[in-house]
Amino acid sequence: MTKIFLIFLLALPLLAQQPQRQISNDGDSHGDAPYLVESGWMPLLNGKDLSGWHGQNPAAKNEWLTTNGIAWERLLGPTRLSANPTAGDRILNGTGRTVNLVTDQKFGDMELYLEFMIAKGSNSGVYLHGLYEVQIFDSWGATEEMSTSDGGAIYHRWIDNQGVGGSAPSRNASRRPGEWQSYQIWFRAPRFDSSGKKIENAKFLRVVHNGLSVQKNVEVEGPTRAAMDIAEAATNPIMVQGDHGPVAFRNIYWRPLRELIKR
Repeated sequence: MTKIFLIFLLALPLLAQQPQRQISNDGDSHGDAPYLVESGWMPLLNGKDLSGWHGQNPAAKNEWLTTNGIAWERLLGPTRLSANPTAGDRILNGTGRTVNLVTDQKFGDMELYLEFMIAKGSNSGVYLHGLYEVQIFDSWGATEEMSTSDGGAIYHRWIDNQGVGGSAPSRNASRRPGEWQSYQIWFRAPRFDSSGKKIENAKFLRVVHNGLSVQKNVEVEGPTRAAMDIAEAATNPIMVQGDHGPVAFRNIYWRPLRELIKR
């Protein structure tokens, strides 16, 4: 037996113990966050500053900041979030009333994963293509039927001064204020013909809120309320809402859309 072959045989038990990257992509939770256990995910936060992002309104004051820690006080300040003074891998919208934050990069079909924290009674949202909102809202403990204003909803459009369409979450998956929560979103961009005419609506193939499926195959006929003033297109940026109350984000990752596995 050669020395090289003997070394290979001795190494086999160690190789068998090495963790394997999961290839599941079925709209279900698989333990740790998907960017840790699946391949192809790319970060949209660099862990130190807001490079790659800009305020929606360049003329408005931008109070978004980065920090290495977010604090919430259940008794002394339940409607507020505060940040450590040291820059880090989390972002916070200052006092909760500032500009919306938009990526410099544009995206087509995509999967998006992000984690967020809100204060009591707070409200925000993540807009795919800057146009189609997955609602972020303090729905913890809500006893009424879920609506298009609750956490996990695809927000409604606003036509003739009233809400139209949208999709309420199939269940209330919200956690308490002050706790980190997550969204994983599978998004298919609208389709256009060679003349630029839209021939297929944008679609949320799946939305998973804190590991639980809350949306499946929801078409969006047009921009939802408070969307960016941009046209529907094959590619557009991501926007997170900053003017409706304190919200913090961390671990924002994306990758090109992959086909969902049917089980």
